Amino acid sequence: MSIKINHLTHIYNPGTAFEKKALDDVSLEIPKGQFVGLIGHTGSGKSTLIQHLNGIISPTSGEILLDGENIHKDKAKLKEVRRRIGLAFQYPEYQLFEMTVYKDVAFGPTNMGLSPEEIHESVISALQTVGLSEEVYEKSPFELSGGQKRRVAIAGVLAMNPEVLILDEPTAGLDPRGRDEILQAIKELHEKRGITVILVSHSMEDVAKLVDRIIVMHRGKAAMEGTPREIFSHVEDLEKMGLAAPQVSYVFAELKKRSFDVPTDVYTIEEAKEALLKLIKQVKA
Repeated sequence: MSIKINHLTHIYNPGTAFEKKALDDVSLEIPKGQFVGLIGHTGSGKSTLIQHLNGIISPTSGEILLDGENIHKDKAKLKEVRRRIGLAFQYPEYQLFEMTVYKDVAFGPTNMGLSPEEIHESVISALQTVGLSEEVYEKSPFELSGGQKRRVAIAGVLAMNPEVLILDEPTAGLDPRGRDEILQAIKELHEKRGITVILVSHSMEDVAKLVDRIIVMHRGKAAMEGTPREIFSHVEDLEKMGLAAPQVSYVFAELKKRSFDVPTDVYTIEEAKEALLKLIKQVKA
């Protein structure tokens, strides 16, 4: 499913003293199966944009097309839009409420009117996708670790078999282990299911490591877009918008200043490891 955004503008509290333009003539296209990173300083319009994609809020002007059809043309179809585009809000575990992990993940498919067999298949598939074993299925979700709770919440969205998954700061508030678990689950989800993933994150390291394409929001506009390598090569522009490149890139920039023969477009730990090993070999030689 392709997503096309045409001249999207959203104004909160129009005509009042509290009027604020959160989105300003945004036009974007997200092809099926792409892994997109959405970054921007607080207040840049990220959250407003993703809520439009899920049909939670309506545009002041402009349109959002799913496979060429305006999602707001027929309000009766918004329920189907929200099934096709799954949105996991920041701290989604706060939405857990059932007595067991299994029942919580089954809530969405049950409301879709699926048969018991289809519900079971969807629940098990979703839980396996996020890496949760059978031993937790009958546990209360509130007995689990922070990372496990987050995975249960994401599984609840996946169980509805969305074609697009939007994740708003999925690692926020987690310890390093929980953070790594979630990122690995998201990576495997994209690889296994091939669905479109939109990751909203303040972590440039996570974005650099996972996504195919980055969209940079600034003051309600899509200020930049491109591959991680393209975006992070414009460090000065990012810093003007209150952002930065991954920390490892600053390390390599400093090494270059000190006359070490290293590349300056290093953005992931894996790239840094390869470049440093190569440098060590050169120094030993």
